[in-house]
Amino acid sequence: MSQKQPPDLRMTVFAALFTALIVIGGYLSFPIPLSPVPIVLSDFFVMLAGLFLGAAWGAASVGLLLFLGALGLPVFAGGNAGLGHFLSPGGGYLIGFLVAVYVIGLIAGQRKPSLIKDILALIAGNIIIYLIGVPWLKMVLKCAWDKAIVFGLLPFIIGIILKIIIGVSIIQIFRPLLKQTIPALAQHPDQPGN
Repeated sequence: MSQKQPPDLRMTVFAALFTALIVIGGYLSFPIPLSPVPIVLSDFFVMLAGLFLGAAWGAASVGLLLFLGALGLPVFAGGNAGLGHFLSPGGGYLIGFLVAVYVIGLIAGQRKPSLIKDILALIAGNIIIYLIGVPWLKMVLKCAWDKAIVFGLLPFIIGIILKIIIGVSIIQIFRPLLKQTIPALAQHPDQPGN
């Protein structure tokens, strides 16, 4: 009977690092008059987690964020915390982060990554975030669909496009470096122990 290998320590460290970056991105929170949901950079770091870590490790990174926030640590946008925050207008976006990072990692983390896969991964990830976030916001605020879209999507479109462009540029720059310095991360990030 073979023993399972423990998770790769390097990948655990990288997952924790991305959790910290997502937290920092949430503290860079800018309220906007049209929405109860602030503009944050946490979604940008969620996208990067999917691109850099792949599906499983990216989900572990976001899962750790959600776990810490549920425990009451101030890790959500603007330093918010607690289980009650999942019931706020922004709670759906948090759940969307977990699903999105996994899908981004699945699309982009294939054995032959490419610019097109990275772009498609980030577009798909953002669609998922808003497909979960906007209906949740609508339900919590008990508002009509047009208001939910105005509150929960429209103010963020330019930012989404910019974050996708910057995220794809960053992975294109760093992917060759990853192949040289961290083979496990570059070759197949979803399998611990590589």
